[in-house]
Amino acid sequence: MVDAESDDAFNSDELEVWSAVATLLEWLPAALDAQLQADSGLSHFEFGILFALSEAEGRALRMSELAGYANSTLSRLSRAVGRLERKHWVQRAPDSNDGRITVATLTDLGLDAVWAAQPGHVALVRRLVFDSLTRSQARALRESSRRVNAAIRDDGGWLPGGAGSSES
Repeated sequence: MVDAESDDAFNSDELEVWSAVATLLEWLPAALDAQLQADSGLSHFEFGILFALSEAEGRALRMSELAGYANSTLSRLSRAVGRLERKHWVQRAPDSNDGRITVATLTDLGLDAVWAAQPGHVALVRRLVFDSLTRSQARALRESSRRVNAAIRDDGGWLPGGAGSSES
C-alpha cells in the first residue's frame, strides 16, 4: 500500500481537486463537440480553427502559427483544414513572401459558418460555465487556468506546436 502523504500518491485534497479537473477535462470537450456537431456539423477543434482565422488580420494565418493556436500537430491541423476546404470555408495557398510556407485563409462562406455556429456555442459555454459560477469564481477559474497553462508551457517542449517542437 502506498502512503497517502508520499510523493507517489495524491493526498486527499489533491485527489479531490484532480478528480474534479480530470472529469471536467473529459466532460466539457464532449459537451462542446456534441453541441457544435448537432448545430453546425463542426467539431470543437474545427470551430477553433475557423474562429482563430476569423480573428486574424486578413482572416489568414500561417499553418504553423494556426497549429500553435490550436495546440495541434501540423498533420492533424492539415487534415482538419482539408475538411474545411472541402466545405469551401478555408483555402490554403503558398505565402506570397515565402512559397515554402502555407497560409490558411478563411473564406466568406467560412466566416458565415463561424457566425452561424457562434450563438449556440456561446449559449452552451455560458450555461455550463458562467451560469455555474459566481463572477468571483469565474475570475478565479481564469487565473487558475492561466497558472496551469503557464506551467504546462514552461514544462512542455512536448506540446504540439509548442516551445521546443519541430513543428512550430
